[in-house]
Amino acid sequence: MSFINYASREINCKVVYYGPGLCGKTTNLQLIYGKTNPELKGKMISLATETERTLFFDFLPLALGQIRGFKTRFHLYTVPGQVFYDASRKLILKGVDGVVFVADSQVERMEANVESLDNLKINLREQGYELEKIPYVIQYNKRDLPNAAPLEDMRQLLNPGGVPEFEACATTGEGVFETLKCVAKLVLTDIKQMAG
Repeated sequence: MSFINYASREINCKVVYYGPGLCGKTTNLQLIYGKTNPELKGKMISLATETERTLFFDFLPLALGQIRGFKTRFHLYTVPGQVFYDASRKLILKGVDGVVFVADSQVERMEANVESLDNLKINLREQGYELEKIPYVIQYNKRDLPNAAPLEDMRQLLNPGGVPEFEACATTGEGVFETLKCVAKLVLTDIKQMAG
């Protein structure tokens, strides 16, 4: 779980953006990165092979306050969406503190959303986590498209447990920061409870 750096008095939290290929995970991270104060963020690192790309960067959100005098630094990661990159996805989920599941709202991507969500649960279980027990939010991305599935259908399919959810359009930024703020607050609440 979270890593504490006593020298810099920082708690490091890892949030992973998970979802099917081309659902908007990278667009989310690029938008957040582009709008984060340069003094508060690290470099965005992109690990790219011919067919997959993993992005990550860290930042220090000052507005979220401190826990016992420690600042919280968030490390945001995306996972490659394609199913055959499962090993990479498992590795990226190691030590995760919170998850954002980015669902593609296009009707023809519903099956891919369900497969990806099932895959997330399996990969978390292998690491000893349960999705229901970690900070977790759902983002319904691409709500602006004409072929977007009705929200109620998506909710039934992907969010029967009623976790926090956000409608989004990552290309315009709509819903992106609301999603991030929500998962960040859930992660901090979790850490505070563990700290006692």
